[in-house]
Amino acid sequence: MNLGVAFAPLVGAQVLWAVVGAALILSLLLFVARSRGATVRTSALALIVLALANPSLTREHRDPLNSIAVVVVDKSPSQTFGGRARQTEKARAAVVARLRHIHELGVRVVEAGQANGETDGTRLFGALGSTLADVPPDRVAGVIMITDGRVHDVPADASALGFAAPVHALITGSKNERDRRVALIAAPRFGIVGQSEAIAFRVEDQGASETTAQVTVRRDGDLIETRAVPVGTTQSVDVQIPHGGQNIVEIEAAPLDHELTTVNNRVVVSIDGVREKLRVLLVSGEPNPGERTWRNLLKSDPSVDLIHFTILRPPNKQDGTPINELSLIAFPTRELFVNKIIKRPPQNKAFFDLIIFDRYARQGVLPMPYFENIVQYVRDGGAVLVDAGPDYAGPDSIWYTPLNAILPAEPSGEITERGYHARLTELGKRDPVTRDLAGSRSDPPHWSRWFRLIDTRNTAGITVMAGPGNSPLLVLSRQGEGRIALLLSDNIWLWARGFEGGGPHLDLLRRLSHWLMKEPELEEEALRLIARGHNLLVRRQTMGDSVAPVTLSAPSGQKRTLTLASKEPGVWEASVAVNELGLWRATDGKLNALVNIGPANPREFAEVTSTTKVLAPIAAATGGSSRRLDDGHGFHVPRILPVRSGDTLAGDGWIGLKMRDASVVHGIGVLPVFAGFLGLVLLFGSLAATWAREGR
Repeated sequence: MNLGVAFAPLVGAQVLWAVVGAALILSLLLFVARSRGATVRTSALALIVLALANPSLTREHRDPLNSIAVVVVDKSPSQTFGGRARQTEKARAAVVARLRHIHELGVRVVEAGQANGETDGTRLFGALGSTLADVPPDRVAGVIMITDGRVHDVPADASALGFAAPVHALITGSKNERDRRVALIAAPRFGIVGQSEAIAFRVEDQGASETTAQVTVRRDGDLIETRAVPVGTTQSVDVQIPHGGQNIVEIEAAPLDHELTTVNNRVVVSIDGVREKLRVLLVSGEPNPGERTWRNLLKSDPSVDLIHFTILRPPNKQDGTPINELSLIAFPTRELFVNKIIKRPPQNKAFFDLIIFDRYARQGVLPMPYFENIVQYVRDGGAVLVDAGPDYAGPDSIWYTPLNAILPAEPSGEITERGYHARLTELGKRDPVTRDLAGSRSDPPHWSRWFRLIDTRNTAGITVMAGPGNSPLLVLSRQGEGRIALLLSDNIWLWARGFEGGGPHLDLLRRLSHWLMKEPELEEEALRLIARGHNLLVRRQTMGDSVAPVTLSAPSGQKRTLTLASKEPGVWEASVAVNELGLWRATDGKLNALVNIGPANPREFAEVTSTTKVLAPIAAATGGSSRRLDDGHGFHVPRILPVRSGDTLAGDGWIGLKMRDASVVHGIGVLPVFAGFLGLVLLFGSLAATWAREGR
């Protein structure tokens, strides 16, 4: 219970002070004049002034509040190295037990620093601020952090903490730790497919005296280079970018003897491969409605360099026009089909990425040896798309050239000409080129009809779209290192023109072109790892009816086996929670996948040896201390003492908490002095005393 006096003046402050001044002057004059009854009159004046001030006696009923101590337990990945996890749990149990024995002390325990794939580094003070968000600063007794000392959000000034209480750091680990890491100095985010990109790195050792280290470089899991590099010196490695999409490059250093951890011996760089320009050759055998569809598609893509030739006047066409009056451009066959499609150094690749034959027939334009060049071009990694019309079924079909060695279907000589809806085959529903095309899930498909189909036999490859009678319509095939696609109708322009509502011609042709040029997203058999927030999605694309279990390896080396579930035709998935930063690997025995979670050079693993130096400044500024739990003479948790007065909050073998005197008011009693009978007695009593003195 606390007693006090409160004032609630009956007049304004200026009037009250004027009355006080007048009373003082009158009292002073009475004493100077040595007037009889000066003391009694001064007392009466004082009571009048006091009555105007309206004093009240107050009585507060207060209950004391507990002081609050916070124990912050570091659960960052670096706390799993060596014996730190065991030390942490042992220290936690001892600290909490000792705090529970301190009278009038509340204890809060918070775990912080867990890797979540979004934050980089160990952040303990952010978690501390959240824990104390509902605690007034005058109730905080102190903070005890159990950590390896590698904390990345230490405030620059103690005032940023928001409370005046000691911060104590109990450091796990030991003094004589040694570690090696690979530091990433510079790496590109993007690379041109077919070119090399340089990555700069440095091998750094802590607590070791080695001068060189063996370094291994891998790309997408395949070994590129192994060499010895000097420790502490920046090195560079050139990596070829072989394909579009993610190219995962690993740079790994051989471990030290008795090293603390090998997690940071490897750095991972993800380089997105982009094509500088896709060079496409479009050869139209004759003017037709479909060639505009192809031209519009390819010209609309800024990443495509299109060369388009339409054969308007084949050599065997004689109309009597003098040669000097012809305005047609001669077809540069040798330049295109000899110089541009044969691999040449230094890139060791052909000039064209894709060749499209649009309703092309043998017309004496291309000699037979040039078709042999095209066959070799495909087998060496090139791509050919044949958009077939009636030309493919006739006697001048390109089937009757050396191209028949790679074409996936032989024309029967018949042509079906009636309305039909192109449909996805069972394999087409699984193939990424045609899977889930807009409108394909309805029956019939929600797109317009076509009216021509070239009949074939002896079909090879994969038929992903079919016409009437389940006849092949779109056939995909692999030949050597290259690919070839055969579209057995020239009616796709009906989709482009919007006939009967049109169809997904852009999606189909774009996917088809990208599959031919080996974009990784359109591979029929693929295993991928996709980071989505706090989860890792394992996706298996297959043309089969089932998939094998997938073994998932975490950056720390821990493995788990996942059984994938069918998500949609051709796609199997499983999702797991992400609990570590770094390179994750997946394999089903045939295919491999890699993904890096978090930054390429995580701060958490930049320095993993324990230290007291990082937290020492903030601890000293608050009166706390930063000390090791194992100082080389055994494991020791300091005593914890409540300190109610004094500035010393740490000493040899002990740490202190600043106990607070905070309380909460449960009730207040107020007694006005000059209200009611008591005030009447005081005022009239003073006047009566004055009169009594005058009467003498």
